[in-house]
Amino acid sequence: MANVALFKQDGSKAGEVTLNDAVFGIEPNEAVVFDVILSQRASKRQGTHAVKNRSAVSGGGRKPWRQKGTGRARQGSIRSPQWRGGGIVFGPTPRSYAFKYPQKVRQLALKSVYSSKVAEEKLVAIETLSFDAPKTKEFQQVLSNLNVDSKVLVIVENAGNETAEKSARNLPKVAFTTAQSASVLDIANADKVIVTKAAISEIEEVLA
Repeated sequence: MANVALFKQDGSKAGEVTLNDAVFGIEPNEAVVFDVILSQRASKRQGTHAVKNRSAVSGGGRKPWRQKGTGRARQGSIRSPQWRGGGIVFGPTPRSYAFKYPQKVRQLALKSVYSSKVAEEKLVAIETLSFDAPKTKEFQQVLSNLNVDSKVLVIVENAGNETAEKSARNLPKVAFTTAQSASVLDIANADKVIVTKAAISEIEEVLA
């Protein structure tokens, strides 16, 4: 089992934490990670696109001219698709783009991205995140103490940490989530991942 350094908020080492190889030490499956990220990005699409078909366009209730005898092509409505201002044929309609993979596939993708971060030394374990009051400056100081100056994902225990979350809210490069809610897309998108000791235990409990 792999060991990673465990840090305090002031940047000093508090020892080491042992990671379960079944979660943080597998051979990453890049194909599964790609598929799950694709599904998560698809789920984020709003799908609110819409056009008006011939029944939704206003006007056109009267037949433009009689069926026979004019020498012109027969027409039933000036809102038919071939007319200017007519309805759109086969245009986009509101829909959901979401699709899901089986739970075991999603879990394999999670274990793969966690293992990748550990292998690349981009996973930082912290003992706890504790603030007396929401202070962006104090959270920024914690990041400086941990030598983190790039895009980072902070994962805390499932009970949540409202004070820490509010402290990180105004930092543009910081994303905040819980062990239960962390997604493959969030983890893969971050340059570094900061995980509390309690969150590591909860992740291993679910994925191991």
